[in-house]
Amino acid sequence: MTAKFEYLLRLGDNCLVLSQQLSAWCGHGPALEEDLALTNTALDLLGQARLWLSYAGEVEGADRDEDALAYHRDAAQFRNLLIVEQPNGHYGNTVARQFLFDVWHQLLLAGLCKSKDSRIADIAQKSVKESRYHVERSAGLMVSLGGGTALSHERMQGAIDKLWPYANEWFEPDAVDAQCALDGLCPAAASLLEGWHSAVGAVLARATLTMPGYAGHQKGGKRGLHTEHLSHMLAPMQVLQRTHPGALW
Repeated sequence: MTAKFEYLLRLGDNCLVLSQQLSAWCGHGPALEEDLALTNTALDLLGQARLWLSYAGEVEGADRDEDALAYHRDAAQFRNLLIVEQPNGHYGNTVARQFLFDVWHQLLLAGLCKSKDSRIADIAQKSVKESRYHVERSAGLMVSLGGGTALSHERMQGAIDKLWPYANEWFEPDAVDAQCALDGLCPAAASLLEGWHSAVGAVLARATLTMPGYAGHQKGGKRGLHTEHLSHMLAPMQVLQRTHPGALW
């Protein structure tokens, strides 16, 4: 597999897995407005996943389209970050996960807009517009919930503390990241760290939440080493295509 193909899988899988996670809230949001906002975010990410995975299939050259890549790979073949496969939990967990991801995702997409690969740059330019809204929304919820009641504050701090060990995997480069950055396809993974910490820290301060200290982190998703949560999520997502391959509506 080429580094470019692997990198495109990472981009697509992050969006696909997080979209699937958010879709589980459809009809279960804490308020009608939030239910619609979560669904819209899930659809935005699904659209981005299709663009990245479609391009990945073309680069691979093995006659696999975005549907084949989404529905006919096992968990070990997915390349998403571990944070996006963490359970939805209570609403505060979902909001915190989304916020930490959104800030990183916007920074990454901004960098990808400058890619030497025109197809990557085009997809990023379409996606970064959506990511700006995602950041605005999730940051606003962090401030509202963190600065709300004593209970909501406690739950949001607990959510940040729980997810923090998974929020550094994206800054640690491996051979795929390094090669793609060298080829001018993407920004260097570590180059996003300072901007992410600054943006996250500012919102957490407004939310009266404490930024956890760095104490190591979980990693492996980019190499296909996942938590059990991914398999549990993929099973219902893939069951129709696995049971009836090639089925059409």
